[in-house]
Amino acid sequence: MSKTVLITGAAGFTGSHLTRTLAQRGYSVRALVRSHRNVEQLQHPNIQWIRGDICDVAAVNGAVAGVDRVFHLAALYRSARHSDDVYREINVEGTRNLLAAAQRHQVERFVHCSTIGVHGDVQAVPANESAPLQPGDIYQETKLAGENIVQRYIQEGLPASIVRPAGIYGPGDRRFLKLFRMIKSRKFRMFGSGKTLLHLVYIDDLVDGFIRCGEEATAIGETYIIAGERYVTLNELTRHVAQVTRVKLRPRHWPYQPLWLAAYLCETCCRSLSIEPPLHRRRVEFFVKNRAFDIAKAVSELGFQPRIDLATGLQRTATWYRQQGWL
Repeated sequence: MSKTVLITGAAGFTGSHLTRTLAQRGYSVRALVRSHRNVEQLQHPNIQWIRGDICDVAAVNGAVAGVDRVFHLAALYRSARHSDDVYREINVEGTRNLLAAAQRHQVERFVHCSTIGVHGDVQAVPANESAPLQPGDIYQETKLAGENIVQRYIQEGLPASIVRPAGIYGPGDRRFLKLFRMIKSRKFRMFGSGKTLLHLVYIDDLVDGFIRCGEEATAIGETYIIAGERYVTLNELTRHVAQVTRVKLRPRHWPYQPLWLAAYLCETCCRSLSIEPPLHRRRVEFFVKNRAFDIAKAVSELGFQPRIDLATGLQRTATWYRQQGWL
């Protein structure tokens, strides 16, 4: 008998890929979204689209009732125009609502999406799941607070797991589009040495990690970092992007501090006007904060194994950008 699963954030990049994959594997999927925009390409007989908000207790209770598993991916992600209270309402209280409903309806598995950002700037490379937790912004702080609530429910007997994804990329994602475009147009500037470490995960590999956490008995009560096979320096990443965008990269290295100050001033001015700043600190910290991780736990306990290497993943991403007319 097929399982019924609920996916929150099902219209997002990761959520839509997980929704499609589970439906294709025969799961009966309830896809919870705040609106039905951008779901036309995800129509499938195994997918039931439900409109609702994770901050609405009644809507959450109705969505969870009768499902076997919950994959909680909905979150507010790094939007500078929102106040800290909005982050707490969605990333913390919304998570609490899902957990309470899952406990009430006795779901057999709850998989919570967090972020490697809870580890902050990694000092001891590579970091694993037990590395210090030192979030550096309100998004990371509220994701860690959500994790802490999951842990309390685990102690009460809820069969839950926590996934900390690395930087997610692949066809369908636009977060790296600006980097591709700037390198393609030869306008890219490296701020700092370029020796900062970055760890990415291709979307198909991440989806595989989520599904394994929802299926493997060893995942219950555990936290897993899901990332690609290896981490790279920013210098190496930009060289790869230059290759797939068919340009020769000659990056100039600029000092980082003036960029950070510009981001701070831009963010301060735009927030007072309630508009999204074109530049803010969370983005420019990309140049200086290490993100390098050890995935041995997921490999040994879940059988997780990244299948898409960085060069292949970036090539597929560049091809998709071209198909959209963006490169």
